[in-house]
Amino acid sequence: MAFQLYNLGKVAWMDSQLIYHALAELGREALSLVSPSSPYVCVGFHQDVEQEVDLEYCKSRHLPVFRRDLGGGAVYLDGGQLFFHLVLRKDNPQVLRKKEAFYQKFLQPVVNVYRRIGIRAEYKPINDVIVENRKISGTGVGEIGECVVFVGNLILDFNYDEMARVLKVPDEKFRDKVHKTLRENLTTIRRELGEGAAGWDEQSLNSLMAEEFEKLLGPMELSGKDAALQAKMDEMAPGMASENWLLRKGKKVHGRDVKVREGIHVVHRVHKARGGLIRADFELEGGVFRNVSLTGDFFCYPEEAVGRLEKRLEGEVAGEVHSILEAFYEKERVETPGLGVEDWTQVLKV
Repeated sequence: MAFQLYNLGKVAWMDSQLIYHALAELGREALSLVSPSSPYVCVGFHQDVEQEVDLEYCKSRHLPVFRRDLGGGAVYLDGGQLFFHLVLRKDNPQVLRKKEAFYQKFLQPVVNVYRRIGIRAEYKPINDVIVENRKISGTGVGEIGECVVFVGNLILDFNYDEMARVLKVPDEKFRDKVHKTLRENLTTIRRELGEGAAGWDEQSLNSLMAEEFEKLLGPMELSGKDAALQAKMDEMAPGMASENWLLRKGKKVHGRDVKVREGIHVVHRVHKARGGLIRADFELEGGVFRNVSLTGDFFCYPEEAVGRLEKRLEGEVAGEVHSILEAFYEKERVETPGLGVEDWTQVLKV
């Protein structure tokens, strides 16, 4: 069968996920271009949804939550994000073994589309498309059946408020930090082009995407959802919509680590030491500490030493935290009964 192009535009929210799962299970090589007609939340295969997503909030807002069969993090999705799903058989010679080389190759069409509409986008390893250091496409790759599946989006618009709200966070201060970091590090077509974005709608952008992927992969056969594809989607829907699939236990993590883009994380950690509970909230920018906040119910002498430690960590490489803490305790003559360097390392190590 020839390489298929499914340029379907707006589809039911669940179909925007089921289509690439079904194409892969059928072993069809294809490019799917869709967007959801209503919003939802999507979590990665390895995540524990009860730990990552505020399910009560989603329920109150009638926001469906879906677990995909690919890795990555929790994300709020709506019609402002135009999805592409590239499905390739594992034995296709176009599939590069090294993930970074794969991303660089297959993100080039996305970069080209952005440049064609006047946005100076560029590829940033490993899997980001950025504009002046702000992410403008979310992507991921994984294997389903006998296929490699590459998924991503053009971000026409983005609801920063709802993205920050659907996540399960330790407190509102952390949520505000996530919201602020998202706005600083993720951008959109409308944000970049202003009034000029009005000239680019879903249909015209998807046409450009099809053109750019055809330059890489060769001519594609425009297709609609045939009976076999629809049957496979219908077959998969009950299992992927089930509570058992959604609530399957993923990887447990201590605290929260929200990845905004490659190299940018907002982190919350908690550790129960002999001398009390300690909490650390901080950002990591390229492995460097930013905006560190240290709190808890421990005792510290002198009291202002905690504030000095926060300032000391600013701009430091996270991988060197243990030696930084040792030097700080020695130089500042700090006493924290029942709490020492190893305890701080537990909440600050990466």
